[in-house]
Amino acid sequence: MPTTIIIGTQWGDEGKGRIVDYYAAQSDIIARYNGGDNAGHTVKAQGLSLALHLVPSGILYPDKICLIGAGTVVNPLALLEEMQTLREKGINVSAEHLKLAAGAHLILPTHRALDGAAETHRGHEALGTTNRGIGPVHADKAARIGLRAGQMRDPGAFAEAVGALVELHNAQLHSVYGKAPLDPAQVVAQMHAAAELLAPHLVDGTALIGEALERGQRVLCEGAQGTLLDLNLGTYPFVTSSSPISGGAMVGLGIGPREVERVVGVAKAYTTRVGAGPFPTELTDATGEQMRQIGREYGTTTGRPRRCGWVDTVILRYAAQVNGLTDIALTKLDVLSGLPTLRIAVAYDIHGERHTRFPAEWGAAALEAATPIYEELPGWEEDITHVRRRTDLPANARAYTARVEELIGVPLTFISVGPEREAMIVAQQP
Repeated sequence: MPTTIIIGTQWGDEGKGRIVDYYAAQSDIIARYNGGDNAGHTVKAQGLSLALHLVPSGILYPDKICLIGAGTVVNPLALLEEMQTLREKGINVSAEHLKLAAGAHLILPTHRALDGAAETHRGHEALGTTNRGIGPVHADKAARIGLRAGQMRDPGAFAEAVGALVELHNAQLHSVYGKAPLDPAQVVAQMHAAAELLAPHLVDGTALIGEALERGQRVLCEGAQGTLLDLNLGTYPFVTSSSPISGGAMVGLGIGPREVERVVGVAKAYTTRVGAGPFPTELTDATGEQMRQIGREYGTTTGRPRRCGWVDTVILRYAAQVNGLTDIALTKLDVLSGLPTLRIAVAYDIHGERHTRFPAEWGAAALEAATPIYEELPGWEEDITHVRRRTDLPANARAYTARVEELIGVPLTFISVGPEREAMIVAQQP
């Protein structure tokens, strides 16, 4: 069972990039399975700080194959820009190293225009999207009118298909939102030029993964966003348009469940969220601001300040269930240093009833009505960024991590205590 899946257990931004980077060293293929350039993974290593949006976090390893899978949606212009940035930093993004699945759907500039127009139209009910065209491209995908990366192999036919879709999008922009159309010729020219540059990177992603597994090679599946942004199982309608959960890896890459050995859920030692939607443990006081400033909680993709709050084990137990977690990677424990008292949400009070299970299918209204029920634990003052064994953590930090582990019911295999690659406690049980 040579496959490991890395998923986010909260609303994204949990620090998945560094866990993927850790596992990439022992993997042969690192494959991104969902999302688009609305995601952002930050990896700090080799003296570099890389903000990755489409390229898998294993790109720092020159002997690995990195695949952008069929479950992703790809803006060709954004991908080329990211590749150029990586080249300038000395990172290998050649076609032998970075591959794009032919089944991935493509985002056009008109998708982005539709996304922004729809958000403006919603007014105070806006979802807080990144305006990257993610929702509209998934709508086209479901309507079976979308463009797939494999079409870039035939530049002439691809240009014709782009032109037809742009005309349809322009009609929607004008008639539904009253917005000015984009220049079809300009969009076609941009996409045609991008197709010529990206065509060498195209592969049959499912075949690439399947053949690797047959050879006994190790495949690492990298997810974007987090469990609570899943289109089916998240805090609908404040969700993304794809499936960030472990099942999404199998759908997005063409892997059967019997191939999966580990599912590692990445969770912050507190909770954050970007954009609109319910957030039971959110802190709007000085403590929340302290978490934001110390943790540098600003979106990798948008730069928006993240909402911060206490860790929520109702959410984390739900993530453990729907993803089949085998391990938890707890990140940013160091951010909590210096707080005199820590709180852990263990249940919700919803209209006078205690709930220990996450009420996902009841929608945002039920979660808005949820009041967290907390346990309080003493904090610690010590700097823990130098700690590399769990037994060397301050006593109160050990108690905090042990209680979180107990409440989730999944072992903490990793605990990060700083932003650098080496600032990690690995497999140290209490």
